[in-house]
Amino acid sequence: MTSTPQQTVLQSDRRRWFALAIVMTAAFMDLVDVTIVNIAIPSIQDDTGATFSQIQWITAGYALAFAAGLITGGRLGDIHGRKRLFLIGIAGFTLASALCGFAADPEMLVASRILQGGMAAMMVPQVLSIVHATFPAEERGKVFGLFGAVVGLGAVTGPLLGALLTEWNIAGLEWRPIFLINLPVGIAGLILGVKFISESKAPKALRLDLVGVVLVILGLLMLLYPLTRGRELGWPLWGYLSMAGSAVVFAALVAYEKHKARRDGSPLVELSLFKVKSFAAGIAVQTTFGVALGIFFLVWTLYMQIGLGWSPLKAGTTGIPFSIAVSAAAGMSVQKLVPRFGRKVLQAGALTMMAGLLIYIWEADRYGTGIAPWQMALPLVVMGVGMGLIVAPLTDAVLSDVPKEHAGSASGLINTVQQMGNALGLGLVSVVFFGSISDRLAPSAVGDAFAHAFMDSLWWVVAVLGIIFLVMFALPKRGGAGTIASPPVVAVEERAVERVPVS
Repeated sequence: MTSTPQQTVLQSDRRRWFALAIVMTAAFMDLVDVTIVNIAIPSIQDDTGATFSQIQWITAGYALAFAAGLITGGRLGDIHGRKRLFLIGIAGFTLASALCGFAADPEMLVASRILQGGMAAMMVPQVLSIVHATFPAEERGKVFGLFGAVVGLGAVTGPLLGALLTEWNIAGLEWRPIFLINLPVGIAGLILGVKFISESKAPKALRLDLVGVVLVILGLLMLLYPLTRGRELGWPLWGYLSMAGSAVVFAALVAYEKHKARRDGSPLVELSLFKVKSFAAGIAVQTTFGVALGIFFLVWTLYMQIGLGWSPLKAGTTGIPFSIAVSAAAGMSVQKLVPRFGRKVLQAGALTMMAGLLIYIWEADRYGTGIAPWQMALPLVVMGVGMGLIVAPLTDAVLSDVPKEHAGSASGLINTVQQMGNALGLGLVSVVFFGSISDRLAPSAVGDAFAHAFMDSLWWVVAVLGIIFLVMFALPKRGGAGTIASPPVVAVEERAVERVPVS
């Protein structure tokens, strides 16, 4: 029995919505995994005996591998097929999650987290690329709206889910279910992805810039490893030499990318984008904003659970007002405020976040270790509003003057530098937080020491946001049209795609 044209259209329509659900679930899994770990860190430390530098690498290792692999993952999808790379990524992410869940010691957990971040870098860039290949332009607005909802849900769900899974101590596994929960989701995504996702590639043959990849990873490691281990090792001379050497490596990267662009037009980083003033300023904003977030979220978790002695569930639910405020302000900024006030909205966001941090510092000092969750609600809501005013319209402001043919490369680079900034912020925690805590604390002194270290760290975040506010003056006063529809969460190559028949 042959299918009628109408049945064929319905089957195709059903397939692409199934494909959308699969890639959205994978994106949700990655977003949750980023936020779910922080809330379980004290439990991981108690169970495994991890040092503070190992704790940093459990979070920073993922961010570093994710950042270093994002552009590479997007380029590999263009070359070898987005479906293929997505399936490799989700399979690897699921395997790495299992290795995290069954890690026998902190070293294995750190290594597994680095692998997990690398696999996320293969999986995540394909999400919107698959959407572009699957949905016509007139339907993408609806799809991006759904994606924004998934991002918001992930931000709220991650800490709560991490708190519940840790608190329930399922089968005596302590923190391990926060990783093992990815297994059934990943396996289902892999099986359904093989069936429902259509393959697509870039129509123009591209080459992978392996030298560029190596230089990016080497430069980041030379900068971040000494920052993370420096305090623990007594700040040895090799650490300073390594950090100085990272600048040389990044200079070599710039020189090589110029050469690569002239030779075959296929560099890892499109350096011509930095000639656009708003883009260069936006990259600076994204990087420093990533640093601020990397510092805040880790020290906030350590402050609540180790300093104040709160349970994971109590700490997780404390963050709900923040997540709600971010989502609400993000929607308002895009729909109502940015069209009228442009760049001023982002600058107001930076100032609002600074105000929230100053309120938090005042309250932490006033109430000490007796502070209650409800007393944290005001600074968290103010901070959340400020963050929402920044994160939603920032990509539009950065891309407003970028030529359309480079929009995909620019989007990928924006996301990459934010992740790099996040990894740098996590590395700096050893300086701004642990640097003010004595190595030999009596149990009775832990609370006060962590509270003071938390306040010191927040002053650093205030300073970073002050820099962000000033750099924002280089952004265009008004954002460009149309770029704001692409969420600033994943790298996506916005160019024509060639459909390849599903095997």
